[in-house]
Amino acid sequence: MTVHALKPHTPFLMNAWYVAALSSEVGPEALFHRTLLDTPVLIYRKADGTPVALHDRCPHRFAPLHLGRRIGDEVACLYHALRFDCSGQCTHNPHGNGQIPAAAQVRSFPLLERHGFLWIWMGEPAAARPEALPDFSPLDAGPETGVAHTYMHMKANYELIVDNVMDLSHIDHVHGEIINTRGQLSPLRPALREGAAEALSARWEWTQTPAMLIFANFLPQPREAARHFFDITWTPPANIQLSVGAVQDPDLALDLQHCIGQYDLHTCTPERAHTTHYFFATRRNHVEHDAGYNAAKIAAMHTAFEAEDGPIIEAVDAEMGTPDFFSLNPVLMSNDVAPVRVRRSLKRLIDLERAAR
Repeated sequence: MTVHALKPHTPFLMNAWYVAALSSEVGPEALFHRTLLDTPVLIYRKADGTPVALHDRCPHRFAPLHLGRRIGDEVACLYHALRFDCSGQCTHNPHGNGQIPAAAQVRSFPLLERHGFLWIWMGEPAAARPEALPDFSPLDAGPETGVAHTYMHMKANYELIVDNVMDLSHIDHVHGEIINTRGQLSPLRPALREGAAEALSARWEWTQTPAMLIFANFLPQPREAARHFFDITWTPPANIQLSVGAVQDPDLALDLQHCIGQYDLHTCTPERAHTTHYFFATRRNHVEHDAGYNAAKIAAMHTAFEAEDGPIIEAVDAEMGTPDFFSLNPVLMSNDVAPVRVRRSLKRLIDLERAAR
């Protein structure tokens, strides 16, 4: 087995881009580390700012490399000072005659830095095509004070988090007034549409009085009725792009070009079977130049997820005791149409990848 071989029985889709970290989490000098898809990963930046990702384990005595130190763009293991370059090749052995064993290599992982995130490819390096990353470029449009990023660690399987965002019928039952739809959303069955590269979208449209409180004060008549939409697109393995907006002019289209709204990205990276790295970014088209409002938006998102969604999702994971949702014979209802389609699509992709090894 080479250092680039895939794990033979991994439960995850490997040939895909996952978020490894927020760009802001990896500074110019630090040796950042995080477990991703059951694999410890070291991430750092070269002197020119280019990010590097290596397996966070020395091949000699298996010491975590993040405990070591930087020597220029290389990393020296704390335990016996073997030194590795950005490709994972050992470049220095201070022991004996200094000969470097042929097996003294550490696996390196392709990285992309886009949209405020560091994306990692943990499958076959030759398959890591940048164009395979979905286009989330609306996050890059506009001032820095109009976009916000954050990270949360969840004690739950990543697919449960995907379920939660793909099925928004829970909003009125779980969340407070600020994103409440006053009972309008739960009875609706979302319209589904398929896109390129396995994408699946769900869309809801409704009217409520007054508008959702995240938008009401930015509309011409804050206490009056407004038309709303949610448009949510899943792309494998665990990216969910969510657009939401409201408008009171009956002649305007329900989209972000004509509505007061926001463009969000929810994306999950499994840590292990029952723990997940949850990343979030939001770009709004109103109050774009207010850094304080930006901070408030992220604080509200944390409150909504950590105090409302999160405890339920973690309790569900603990109660299930298995990541195999369908093995428990769940009762399925009309609101499950989108998350069930996503689960089945992801399983098919994982099965196809596993069969090809």
